[in-house]
Amino acid sequence: MPTYLYAITKSDHPLHLDTLKGVGEPAAPLRSVAFKTLAAVVSDAPEGLRAKRRDVLAHQGVLEQLLTEGAALPMRFGIVGPSDDAVLAALREQHDPYARRLEELDCCIEYNLKASRDEDDLLREILSGSEQIRELNELTRNGTAAHEDRMALGELIAGEVSAREEEANKALTSRLAASALRVSPADPPKGSFLNVSFLLKRDDAPAFSEAVHGEAERLGDAYHLRLNGPLPPYSFV
Repeated sequence: MPTYLYAITKSDHPLHLDTLKGVGEPAAPLRSVAFKTLAAVVSDAPEGLRAKRRDVLAHQGVLEQLLTEGAALPMRFGIVGPSDDAVLAALREQHDPYARRLEELDCCIEYNLKASRDEDDLLREILSGSEQIRELNELTRNGTAAHEDRMALGELIAGEVSAREEEANKALTSRLAASALRVSPADPPKGSFLNVSFLLKRDDAPAFSEAVHGEAERLGDAYHLRLNGPLPPYSFV
């Protein structure tokens, strides 16, 4: 029977697995597979598992409960092993690295921040800062621009957008990183210039949220900051 994996914890974690519901319908009972100081929280893997809302919420609920009572290495939704024996073998082979990471993540949570900027506001800033771009833009607007002029305008604007978004990304990340234990950047989604996760001690979360709020006020209405958390520390496992 394939084994579905939720998280790795310390073997002395309270667990309380009888109060939790696993993935599948009906919900699969949870159990633990232990080796030395580690325990993996698992269940039978249902056939044809898909990222349905019920199962995603069940997975998330198990992680949230585990994290409220101790350190856990959260697995992303859909991790399935061949059997409990295969999970046990993984715990045996990676015992020391897993144990060290559990110590690092004890009492820690993750916040993810995405940021975007109003396109018209950015374009106005680019136009005001470059006479060449203004001239090419005016030629394009009045219909007198040659093909080469339109190509040059597009390349210049794209270069300015990339440079300014990269600068804003680095500056914002740097200011907020001072409040975090670790930072994990990722590729921003379309329309955003920043996608970064911050690892925090749970007690530092309110101050971090306030810092993000302060950045939003400082940057103004042209910027949109979207903070998601607290989350299990997926990005730092």
